[in-house]
Amino acid sequence: MHVPDGFINAPVSAAAGLVAAGAVAVGLRGARKELDERAAPLAGLVAAFIFAVQMLNFPVAAGTSGHLLGGALAAILVGPYTGVLVIAVVLLMQGVLFADGGLTALGVNITVMGAVTVLTAYGLFRGLVRVLPRTRRSVTVASFVAALVSVPAAAAAFTVMYAMGGTTDVPVGKVLTAMLGVHVLIGIGEAVITTATVGAVIAVRPDLVHGARSLTAPLKLRVGGELVDGPAATPAPAGGPVRPARKFWAAGLAASVVLAGFVSFYASASPDGLEKVAADQGIDRTAEEHAAAGSPLADYGVSGITDARLSGGLAGTVGVGVTAVVGTGVLWAVRRRRAGTGAPAARESA
Repeated sequence: MHVPDGFINAPVSAAAGLVAAGAVAVGLRGARKELDERAAPLAGLVAAFIFAVQMLNFPVAAGTSGHLLGGALAAILVGPYTGVLVIAVVLLMQGVLFADGGLTALGVNITVMGAVTVLTAYGLFRGLVRVLPRTRRSVTVASFVAALVSVPAAAAAFTVMYAMGGTTDVPVGKVLTAMLGVHVLIGIGEAVITTATVGAVIAVRPDLVHGARSLTAPLKLRVGGELVDGPAATPAPAGGPVRPARKFWAAGLAASVVLAGFVSFYASASPDGLEKVAADQGIDRTAEEHAAAGSPLADYGVSGITDARLSGGLAGTVGVGVTAVVGTGVLWAVRRRRAGTGAPAARESA
């Protein structure tokens, strides 16, 4: 759902840029509380993983594909504030290096694919976790529903922006119907990928999943008018409450490289939901050439390499590496700012 330049007019794009800047500013402030010894390194990995999985377009209907948006996954794994920053980093790397998503539309994309998906998904996720039994299955069920709903919510948000500043005269009702119709189907794929990923991480390192920390947090009981810790809902992970995540980080990065560098070659070549709707409805008549169209990595290929498999694989690998480095650097800087303000930080055992 990467919106290109030209779909939304300049005033609305500028307003969306202000909204996106505000969302990132709030994310920077809130992430200081979320980024402890566990979440800080994981957040950079989540950015690289989402970049990789977004290269894996899956078919959803005749001539249409979809890909992960990632807002729900990021929010559940590392928290909603950090999740917004993660998606912003991914979109920035895609726009600048790969000419995917317009640069003047960057604010639109961060608002739609970052802020809207994170707020929708995490709000629904937390609501479900509160009413469901405190089990791992409940976390995965809540993840599925949250991810599923977040995608049509993003499609609706794009339609609102189109209604305010669309550069074509296609009726808003037709755009909304088409966008919701295809993105409900894409949402199913989003839900499956999100649930599978969250479930896999919970299976090996539940302490790393922001949305699952209530599973290991002690229950609070009121005894004699005072709150005291009750028995833990599940046994504490072996090796202490906070374990080094170096092996997990390395395995996750390797998986991201495999997905972007090799598996992406077999992804669907059909246009994604927004591209298909734009082509069918005539919205793409006003699309503008990307400012980074001359990038050596534009369109997820390496300029000068004629072998499509090798070109795409190298581009994907570079993208994973750059996103991991930039994401980790930004989020570690946020965490250092957190430590510098005197906020408490958990110590990682050796």
